[in-house]
Amino acid sequence: MPSRILPAVLLLIPINSLWLMTGSLWNAGYPTTVSLFFNTIFCLFLLTLFNQLIRRLFSREIFSARDLLLIYIMLTVASAINGLDMLQLVGAVIAGPHALATPENDWQELFIKYIPSRLLVSNKSVLENYMQGESSFYLRLHFASWLSPILLWSAFTLSLVMVMLSLTLILSPRWVSKEKLSYPVIQLPLRMVETNFLSHRMMWLGFGIGAFMGAINGLHFFIPTVPTLGRPINIGRYFTETPWNAIGWLPIAAHPFAVGLGFFIPVDISFSCWFFYFFWKLERVFAAILGMRLPGFPFIDEQTTGAYVGFALIALWIARAQIRQLFQFSKAQSIHLLAIGTMVIGLGGIVVFCLATGMGIKAILLFFGGYFLIAISIGRIRAELGSPVHDLHFSGPGRMIVSFLGARRFSPVDLTVISLFWYFNRAYRSHPMPCILEGFKLGERTGITPMKMSAYVLFAAIVGTLCAFWAHLHSAYRHGGGGKLWPAYETFNRLSHWLTTPTGAQLPNISAFSFGAFFVGLLSILRRRFIWFPLHPVGFVVSSSWAMNPFWFSIFLSWAIKSSLLRYGGLRLYRRNIPLFLGLILGEFIADSSVSIAGTLLKVRTYIWYG
Repeated sequence: MPSRILPAVLLLIPINSLWLMTGSLWNAGYPTTVSLFFNTIFCLFLLTLFNQLIRRLFSREIFSARDLLLIYIMLTVASAINGLDMLQLVGAVIAGPHALATPENDWQELFIKYIPSRLLVSNKSVLENYMQGESSFYLRLHFASWLSPILLWSAFTLSLVMVMLSLTLILSPRWVSKEKLSYPVIQLPLRMVETNFLSHRMMWLGFGIGAFMGAINGLHFFIPTVPTLGRPINIGRYFTETPWNAIGWLPIAAHPFAVGLGFFIPVDISFSCWFFYFFWKLERVFAAILGMRLPGFPFIDEQTTGAYVGFALIALWIARAQIRQLFQFSKAQSIHLLAIGTMVIGLGGIVVFCLATGMGIKAILLFFGGYFLIAISIGRIRAELGSPVHDLHFSGPGRMIVSFLGARRFSPVDLTVISLFWYFNRAYRSHPMPCILEGFKLGERTGITPMKMSAYVLFAAIVGTLCAFWAHLHSAYRHGGGGKLWPAYETFNRLSHWLTTPTGAQLPNISAFSFGAFFVGLLSILRRRFIWFPLHPVGFVVSSSWAMNPFWFSIFLSWAIKSSLLRYGGLRLYRRNIPLFLGLILGEFIADSSVSIAGTLLKVRTYIWYG
């Protein structure tokens, strides 16, 4: 790693972790809930301004464009690990069981006895100080109590990242070089490091619009009388009669950054996103028309999980030639050996960890097979679509395999360990896999070899993981971490239900999952057979997610604008307007970052996606 980059990375990652972890205690913004993290764009923007200032003063730069992108990549990987759907929730898993166990919920007898003590914190005084704050993590008793869980869960988390890195090494060459996927999310950081980026008038026009709307909406959190601009307005409340009231929440919102990101999505995919958003809504309407009273029908979460898994299997089938090369050792290249090595180490770490907890081989294979298929699908979605969101709330492999086989087919230990994995399976917004893939794409654009990029990713993952634990515990013991234990109720109450009322295989859930996988396969075949076919499977996969509700209208606006520009002005007019839409993203992100920092410092909640 260049010597000029290392100090910047070692300074920014801890500061970034402290920002994310401290702000999360009172919901002062969650930068990692959307595909492009506004905290990393904010840091890149400051570095770019600083670089240009040095150039004007001393006629030389501190960082090259390549240096800036490398810092951005490493900060993004670290942010994903520090994100809301990753290590921000691990405290609930480590502290939650003993902190929240009561005679009424009977957690102690139900499942705590199955969890190895070295994975949890059980000392009552340590947990009380963690929950209430006004203390210090650096007290000897506190540090000693958390040391073993930190080391074990860090090693396990890094094993997950190593498998994702291996999958990237296998799949990225095809997606980048042969299929030439567009990677829309990287367009802003890639343009920001260009020397003339800040001289575009259209960029500053877009920046002004995005910053103004972001600032006004942010000011509303501090001064509630200030009105909001573009925030969700629920028109679903006007559908009051059966069956149309089954539509439910139907918000219309215009987020500048989402409009900007949507501008870089291929028009057929953006069309598919909002089209299938209404497809899912109409499924609910038809269920109401049919009078279906089956709980959960039409099982949209199960359909979506099936779609994610089916989409990943299709991606693997298309890349089968690259996968086959891994096993042709006579033709093996160094990159193949690296992919195999990281896969073996990563999977080895996962298996050893799980076996040490008492988890069975069957449960390990089913759970992590499902998890990494979802990871591949999310990576492909980001590379091809650049969707602003891919959350897949509460629909991960734990729920999937229990629905398929039934809780009775798993031991209490299996179900307990699966529940401990809630911290990285509650949702998938800040997933590391697409961040690593986009890092490799940026590396390809800037001449960083996959071997070097792998080392940078691993370094960022190690530093980011350790800083995440430090920042979380530092903030929790100072300000009180009790408010971050709510995910423990979600996962362990579900576990209690599995253990007390175990069910068998659920045929409706299996059918819905199978339909989702089948329909994605059908759409993929139609896309390959008929070039004119307008619906893309990616739109079906992402459009049912909870977070698509606030963003579908922004994607619709982007689709309408981009389609019109291409139809009536051609590529020239489209390219002339690119700086405008980059500015929309950057402007709102700078405003959102400023608001989040202010909320973190002032303990003001600045996060809300509904209204």
